[in-house]
Amino acid sequence: MAVKIHPPPAGCGSGPNPAGPRLPVWLRRPLPTSPTFARTQALLRELNLHTVCESARCPNHWECWSRGTATFMIGGDRCTRACRFCAVTTAKPQPLDPEEPLRVAEATRRLGLRHVVITAVARDDLADGGAEHFRRTIEAVRRLNPGIVIEVLTPDFNDRDESIATVLEARPHIFNHNLETVRRLTPQVRHRATYDRSLSVLAKALRLGEGRVITKSGLMLGLGETPDEVLQSLRDLRAVGCEIVTLGQYLRPTWEHLPVVEYVTPEQFAWYAEQARRLGFRHVASAPLVRSSYHADDFQLPESLLSPGAEPSRPPGESSDPTALC
Repeated sequence: MAVKIHPPPAGCGSGPNPAGPRLPVWLRRPLPTSPTFARTQALLRELNLHTVCESARCPNHWECWSRGTATFMIGGDRCTRACRFCAVTTAKPQPLDPEEPLRVAEATRRLGLRHVVITAVARDDLADGGAEHFRRTIEAVRRLNPGIVIEVLTPDFNDRDESIATVLEARPHIFNHNLETVRRLTPQVRHRATYDRSLSVLAKALRLGEGRVITKSGLMLGLGETPDEVLQSLRDLRAVGCEIVTLGQYLRPTWEHLPVVEYVTPEQFAWYAEQARRLGFRHVASAPLVRSSYHADDFQLPESLLSPGAEPSRPPGESSDPTALC
């Protein structure tokens, strides 16, 4: 049965703003102050760990660290790609640190996480793209944190079956690989990746996971895409079995990166969320400040995929910021 798509709200996908749009009020947030922020920061420094929160200049890292959560970035802080939206440093990477998986596991334990997100820089210098390092990290985290929900946010591994399979051997619960943008803009936004390669990675993860993993992906908006293009990308993700999707506003990290073409309104994000749910996504996070791992624990993992004793939920009294997450 065809899915009925309602028209977008006025102004959705209005196109380039050559003057450079000003930051709207819905993206301006006070910096939270919390003793937990300082403790989180000190722990990460003590264990010499990188986070995507800092390396990618995530606008939510003050909030997340104040909640005692972080997204660990393994494999170093130097990426072999040079995506034009990303603030992570592009340079020749250092050798892998064999002790890093244990430190990630220890940080996870000391932070008391119930849902951990592990990501990595692209390591095209390695034969397996860093897949074995992912596997070791997942296994170390699970050994020290029984019952935890483990989500990985991976590079594309150049679409190598063996690398994707290596990560899945460690049985993460959620396999996330971001599509990032619509097909037309992909060569401009991430010239060393392809749209179809990313779809293929997600399809292979679902197939190789043999029913033990849920796949997830995300899109940045505000780069000049149209509503029709976003809807087509959502359809493409559903066609490869993707069940969780995030949509958030692209924010230019430095003047050397791609400019923002449009600031998409909260109402427009809500409209995209409605359409994504109509397309059959199990969980949708769509709002200006949404990022791939922001409030990742909002998704309740099906009982069939939970390890014994796992309860992936926020501590009592905590809730999502309604301006940041639909």
